[in-house]
Amino acid sequence: MKPSKLILPIIVLSQFCCTSLWFAGNGVMPNLVSTFGLSESAVGHLTSAVQFGFIIGTLVFAILSIADRFSPSKVFFWCAVLGALFNLGVVWEGNSLVSLLSFRFFTGFFLAGIYPVGMKIAADYFEKGLGKSLGYLVGALVVGTAFPHLLKEMTHTFSWKAVLMATSCLAVMGGLLMVGLVPDGPFRKQSQQLQLSGFLKVFQNNNFRSAAFGYFGHMWELYTFWAFVPIILQTYELIHPATTFNIPLLSFLIIALGGLACVLGGYLAQSAGTKKVAFLSLLLSCACCLISPFLFAQESEVGFVAFLIFWGMVVIADSPLFSTLVAQNASAEIKGTALTIVNCIGFAITIISIQLLNEMRTWTNSNTVYMILALGPILGLMALASKQKRTN
Repeated sequence: MKPSKLILPIIVLSQFCCTSLWFAGNGVMPNLVSTFGLSESAVGHLTSAVQFGFIIGTLVFAILSIADRFSPSKVFFWCAVLGALFNLGVVWEGNSLVSLLSFRFFTGFFLAGIYPVGMKIAADYFEKGLGKSLGYLVGALVVGTAFPHLLKEMTHTFSWKAVLMATSCLAVMGGLLMVGLVPDGPFRKQSQQLQLSGFLKVFQNNNFRSAAFGYFGHMWELYTFWAFVPIILQTYELIHPATTFNIPLLSFLIIALGGLACVLGGYLAQSAGTKKVAFLSLLLSCACCLISPFLFAQESEVGFVAFLIFWGMVVIADSPLFSTLVAQNASAEIKGTALTIVNCIGFAITIISIQLLNEMRTWTNSNTVYMILALGPILGLMALASKQKRTN
């Protein structure tokens, strides 16, 4: 039976609403630093706390096969509500760095029941054209991730606490939309028993392993780039004192336009092939990492922003394509677990990358530090290329 045309837009809207929790802390980071007397290093720590929470959450969800044993829409709803509550905890006036880290950790933990579970729900509805469907879905994640930056731009109208309250309200609304309007999909196969080793078995498949390793390389770069976009813009302003950027608005645009790249990549993959488009996107983002230091010296601020927008598009365009390859190479009854464990490992890699770059910036003022982001794409390209040689 063909699903309603409204199913995908509802999933996409729900995903957007809920994933706005992800970088809600980053969107108001300067306010958190000044309000609670935090050090500048708190930027990396608070970002990593969300990632670490997501990693632990996805590991628990994968080991217990939550998304395969229970209704994915109900899992999505409860995680949206709980994630919203912990996100709201950041506005408490008695917060310390420890309590802020705890609130962001548990926000990340419950995002584990939103992002990969949302992809699982889409995979349960769309076997054909999955790449296009996940392109819209990851696109929603990207815009949701960027949204707090836009809200921050509006803090002359709204306080930073209102930004966090708004993202929590959006998350609850997204959860209600999913549980109320998206029943279990026609291609869902419920796992009847707990398979504690199920998340390990998927890696025995060569095609799955190739897609997963490509995704891991992509993740080394992605979230670190997103986390440091405002800092990259700020650095350019310091080098070029005559330049004044609207950093929150530009950060939103640089990240959010990646959502459009996800959708375009999904359509392009239908004609050119999922793996080829993923490979090209990863190659282009790798090139951006390597040439990024030279861009800080050039005088044209328009050229600099255009480069960051291009980087913001190619850095994410391959994400739904890797998720498509992962879903297509996992058996139906453990598809949710497969997507979840790959997300778990991918986000574990982001913590290392974010903390490494954060630390490197204390060692040196050189902008060559961003070249370290190319390491992941290079290894990801090698994984994809070696697989292509065996199959062609």
